[in-house]
Amino acid sequence: MRDELRHRTGKTGAGLAGKGRRAMGGPKIRDEAAIVALGLPSEMAVSTMPLTGPPVTLCLRVLATSDLHAHILPWDYHADRPSDTRGLSRVAGLIEIARAKAGNVLLLDNGDFLHGSPLGDFVVQAVPRPDHPMITAMNRLGYDAATLGNHEFSHGIDLLCQSLGAAQFPVVSANLRHHGEERFFLPPYAILDRKMADTSGTPHPLRIGVIGFLPPQTVIWERAHLQGRLEAQDIVNTAKALVPELRAQGVDLVIALSHSGIGTGDDSGGDENASLALAAVEGIDAVIAGHTHEVFPINSGAAALHGRPAVMPGFFGSHLGVIDLTLEKSGAAGWQVVAHRAEARPIAGRDAVSGQAVALVGGQPEIEDLAAPLHAALKAQGDRVVGQTLFPLHSYLALVTESSALRLVAEAQADHLRLSLQGTTLGDLPLVSAVAPFKAGGRGGPENYTDIPAGSVTERHVADLYLHPNRLVALRVTGQDLADWLERSVSLFHQIAPGARDADLVDPDFPSFNFDMIYGLGYQIDLSQPARFEAKGRLVNPAARRIVGLCHQGKPVDPKASFLLATNSYRVSGGAGFPACTSGPPAYSSAQSISDILRGYVARKGSIRINPMAPPQWKLAALHGTSAILRAAPAAARHLAEVAALHPEPLDLQADGYQRFRLHL
Repeated sequence: MRDELRHRTGKTGAGLAGKGRRAMGGPKIRDEAAIVALGLPSEMAVSTMPLTGPPVTLCLRVLATSDLHAHILPWDYHADRPSDTRGLSRVAGLIEIARAKAGNVLLLDNGDFLHGSPLGDFVVQAVPRPDHPMITAMNRLGYDAATLGNHEFSHGIDLLCQSLGAAQFPVVSANLRHHGEERFFLPPYAILDRKMADTSGTPHPLRIGVIGFLPPQTVIWERAHLQGRLEAQDIVNTAKALVPELRAQGVDLVIALSHSGIGTGDDSGGDENASLALAAVEGIDAVIAGHTHEVFPINSGAAALHGRPAVMPGFFGSHLGVIDLTLEKSGAAGWQVVAHRAEARPIAGRDAVSGQAVALVGGQPEIEDLAAPLHAALKAQGDRVVGQTLFPLHSYLALVTESSALRLVAEAQADHLRLSLQGTTLGDLPLVSAVAPFKAGGRGGPENYTDIPAGSVTERHVADLYLHPNRLVALRVTGQDLADWLERSVSLFHQIAPGARDADLVDPDFPSFNFDMIYGLGYQIDLSQPARFEAKGRLVNPAARRIVGLCHQGKPVDPKASFLLATNSYRVSGGAGFPACTSGPPAYSSAQSISDILRGYVARKGSIRINPMAPPQWKLAALHGTSAILRAAPAAARHLAEVAALHPEPLDLQADGYQRFRLHL
């Protein structure tokens, strides 16, 4: 295991020192000065006398992870290969370095740590179920506190509570309460009493308040698990109510763990991404943001939101957030933040020539070893053959043409509905199937694509084709609903003026998992028209229409005609605000996950025959004399024949590993 994951330079790290724990693999620390320098508890006398001389200065380093999604190891289970861009064991190397260069250190996690990877799913399915390896790893690393993210609830409350029971650190959540009660689901905040040394080496008591938040939309996205059990409040209003309460308990510093994107700062109430508005709340000293899988700051320095130091440390362990605070105390006045610096330290860079990821830090063998048994069992499960495919299944060009990988999922959904509704009134309706690419590059990087070669389809491939534990749901909709659904999807694209040259094609702020394509319908996308919806689903141009020539079985779609639309539980619960999702109850809901349905479909078919060269049902409308730039993985060049009508031209390789392709519209 250790050899399999060893950093390519051969470095494995020298071990870690957690709070009050021995350095793993090292001698017990006996020197009290060394204990104070590490920020560990000691029996030394602590200065509590009022200060009358010059101000006392104390430096505190706050380390943070976010959106780890149970990626403990630097391994891509879908591709079955090492990955230098992910893994808590690699972040552990950065933690060790950051701790060694600072005396007073806190380590915090900002949520979405338990679920969202094949390893996390494997733990859920294991019988008997082990302690969650992510919790074990976080205990070993000496985390001081954490908050919840929305994905912590992906497998239900009971499993979450069981997993958290093994945590040796407080887990907080301020804006989540039991349904119909004032009682919090978890403690809203924690107060960490620490002894920390000032710049002269004198220890002082420091009370640090840590408060946590998650998107209030969590109760909508996870309705199947949370309805009638938990309810969520607005992030900013909750902070305004609780931060003064926390301050009243004598804390010297308040750190907000905000499992929420940075947002616009509008504070319009109920915002999913509210970290900027949260930073403006009086009494908060620093903010850890997350949820949107972004990196902030891009360049290290005095990065701040409303003047408060802030960091967002990527996802899957791609970065370690580091906030350095300089605190000053004078006379009877309490500690004040007088200077700060923030940075997001990456675990990998990019080779300037090949664009390939290059590790910047070695993994920690202690962390790798604790996950080794589950890793081996998961790899063995992933090798099991489910069926065969005659053609490759990939998502490299899923944003500009039909994808064979997505068509397979769409066919599996439709097949399940036909069998389930056979002989019913619903079964007589025209059936169409909506799917979106979970892996189409974006913030996930040029490795974030599905790429299944012709041949055996294995369990890992099924997991790659459908990443999330969504269930299949069917809606009875009208032709007009279908048109609006597609309009919501094609907001992915920038508006492109006819005759433009090399215009940017895709809005980078639009996540590909909201780009629903509806199989069973034919249509074209006219990019010369403005988007009807903005990236978050808000209607901005009521008169705009990009979908043209919408047809079913070669005939124009009647806006008033009824259809049965296959979609998923995330969409129907309000995920991304698609039209028609809230107009009434689903016509059908499956007890099975879509990944289980997909597995059964592939096994029953035995051989999948989806030819990627077949004429697509949807395409970009022609804009003569116009070209646009698509950023995709360099591997997309192997499949350019699938978009021959766009006369694709490979262009330059960029610093982030993506390649530019010119498409002639």
